[in-house]
Amino acid sequence: MAKVETERRDRIYIVRINRPEARNAVDAETAGLLDDAVTIFKKDSGLRVMVLTGAGEVSFCAGADLKSAGGLVFRRGADKSGPMGFSRVTDVQKPTIAAVNGYCLAGGLELACWCDFRIAAAGAKFGVVNRRWGVPLIDGGTQRLPRMVGLGNALYLIETGAMINAEQALRMGLVQEVAPDGQALDRAIELAGIMADYPWASLINDRRAAYEGLALGLPEGIRREQELHAADLKDEEMLNGLERFNQGQRPLPPAPPA
Repeated sequence: MAKVETERRDRIYIVRINRPEARNAVDAETAGLLDDAVTIFKKDSGLRVMVLTGAGEVSFCAGADLKSAGGLVFRRGADKSGPMGFSRVTDVQKPTIAAVNGYCLAGGLELACWCDFRIAAAGAKFGVVNRRWGVPLIDGGTQRLPRMVGLGNALYLIETGAMINAEQALRMGLVQEVAPDGQALDRAIELAGIMADYPWASLINDRRAAYEGLALGLPEGIRREQELHAADLKDEEMLNGLERFNQGQRPLPPAPPA
């Protein structure tokens, strides 16, 4: 049984951590397979959106397998890609979604935060519970959490080691939607399909401008936005979209659950 399973659904790439007997904790082999999967997604122009999830309903990922933590840190390539597999990879210029079922803890939370946004099952739990053993966040958590939920919320999670539920994570901005238990992956795939069908150049460049703007002042960020979209105003997909608009086509946008 592979510790990481991948599945292609048209232009969607599903990556599933497959160690349910260990709450999908990541060991060195799993980390290497995750790195491989992200590399495939990054390089394959036929894949537009990646969905990351965990096997079963008990756990998305409980973090590093602490019984073999040394193997993670000293895994070949870990210094560049990150101990958990891909947490230090920052050049994937395509959307990514985490479908969070059950426990999303420690390094697992860091992997979820690597994704652009998160869809959580109602019973999902989140926390930096590695605080109890003095294990640090070395897969981007100290950098991504404050950017997502604000410094106070991030430090609350990081310093207390508190475990919060899906509704608390939603209020905090850590997750963007809460789905019924067993439906987080289906909802993530639904959104991925909608995203993959949008005119692509403008979506990709909007995404890139948002990420790059985090490191820039407002005037510089606006200039970068202008640079990235210089060619998009002549993009054939956008022109076709405007023609559909002029013909009266008004497809409904996706809406979060009520």
